[in-house]
Amino acid sequence: MHALWIVRSDNVIKQYGTGYGNETLRDAIDTKVLKTGKMLTEINEMTDKILLRVTIPYKAEMNNNGTNCLGCHDVQNGDTLGAISMEFDITDMRSAGFFTILKILGLNIIFIIIVLILINHYITPYMKLFSNMQDGITKAYSGDFTHNFTTTVGGDGKQIVSQLNTLFKKMQETFGDIKYNLATFIPQGCVASADPLHEAKTIIGELSDIYKFKKTIERDTSKEVVYTRIIDILLNKFEIEQFAFYEVDTVKNSRKLIYITKETSICHDEVDKKANLCRAYRTKSDVISTEFVNLCQHCSVNDTYYTCIPFTINKENSIAISITSNSEDKINVITTKISSIRNYLEAAKPVIESKILMSKLRDTSLRDAMTGLYNRRFLEEFIETLMGQATRDQSTYSIMMLDVDFFKMVNDTYGHDIGDKVIVEIGKVLQENIREADLAIRYGGEEFIIMLHNADKEGALKVAKKVHDAFGALEFEVGNGETMKKTMSIGIARFPEDGDTIWKCIKFADTALYVAKTTGRNKIVEYTKEMSENSDLR
Repeated sequence: MHALWIVRSDNVIKQYGTGYGNETLRDAIDTKVLKTGKMLTEINEMTDKILLRVTIPYKAEMNNNGTNCLGCHDVQNGDTLGAISMEFDITDMRSAGFFTILKILGLNIIFIIIVLILINHYITPYMKLFSNMQDGITKAYSGDFTHNFTTTVGGDGKQIVSQLNTLFKKMQETFGDIKYNLATFIPQGCVASADPLHEAKTIIGELSDIYKFKKTIERDTSKEVVYTRIIDILLNKFEIEQFAFYEVDTVKNSRKLIYITKETSICHDEVDKKANLCRAYRTKSDVISTEFVNLCQHCSVNDTYYTCIPFTINKENSIAISITSNSEDKINVITTKISSIRNYLEAAKPVIESKILMSKLRDTSLRDAMTGLYNRRFLEEFIETLMGQATRDQSTYSIMMLDVDFFKMVNDTYGHDIGDKVIVEIGKVLQENIREADLAIRYGGEEFIIMLHNADKEGALKVAKKVHDAFGALEFEVGNGETMKKTMSIGIARFPEDGDTIWKCIKFADTALYVAKTTGRNKIVEYTKEMSENSDLR
């Protein structure tokens, strides 16, 4: 012990006085201990020694053990009566502790070195193995299974490495080239992913959907039904909200609107008549409005973004899909789907070609080869359909039966070649004088039928007269510089006014034609009920 002193509290000084000379407060520590009643310690380091200062309060107590400070002191139980301060010289103790710490630290360092040596010998090979395995798995995640696993570990570790190398070799053979093999069916870039296996899974799903789509449309009856399938794909699979679907006739340089999600197209009306005004169709490339301001100058756009996709079916037919949106972000998203949309169009292409060919063959069998008009077979196959539609729509037909007067004499006098020329010219006259909604049919020989859709009595007579006059004005060269003119007779009946079926009205038109023949020929006669009731009129 280096020093020792005692101090009194104010309560003791008040009651008993200041005491001896060394019982006075010496520093702030004494003051703080008397005030707080808590012990304080402090280390004071000097150049030649180190002192430990301890100041301990002593308090007034009254307990059952016989201690009763309150019997002598005028204070409360727990009040601080004073404090004792002690200073200890711990210089030697500090030095000894320091050297002890150094010894412990040295032992710890030696222990750590030994542990590191053991780790390096036993653990490091496993760590290298784990690192090597991690590298291989990282490459495998990117679709690369060519990694070669190596290790210096024996036993089970070496066996695991051998099994991993065998597994990765098989996976490389199985999956290594899967992305490129699948690209045979779907071009690369259609599915963007950093994981080739995920990409392969997505592509296989896409191929499955396309296969189901193709198998479905192969069983459809016409290209029009196939078009509806494509439209359903655009609406439901690709969730395209606004688009127009066009069929383009490359021979006529025209296009026809098949479907549109809203009332009007962004394309100008003149584009339908001149398909090459469509930039996408003319350039055979996708047109994306965000690539350049006012990119297609034959579109009316106000704050509207668009993407147009052209697709060639064959030399005569193409498809054009015009997709629009008020959002640039949406059109950009749709643009990323163009490759997938084309995959479906590619799948549909041979089917559409087949349907077009079958339609042409079908149309050929239903048309007269000489005039290009529909033939009697067409009438027999579709008459019920036409009548059903007319009944539902409450529409009418004016039916004309036409016959060349004394046609047999033409064949007998000038030969069948001249007769064929007459028949061909009749076909031209009929096509030039009826509307697109009307039908012209070669019924047989020199007999023809015209079915005028929703034509009133006055309109039907007007058409009949135009046809009658146009044919009567024709001159046919018959050889040797000679020409010939012919006339025709026309009978008219009306559906459903004259008959409740179109077949009946055809028969009544034939009756009116017969009356025209028997009453002088070269005239137009309208059917009346008296013609069926009075045999003298027939």
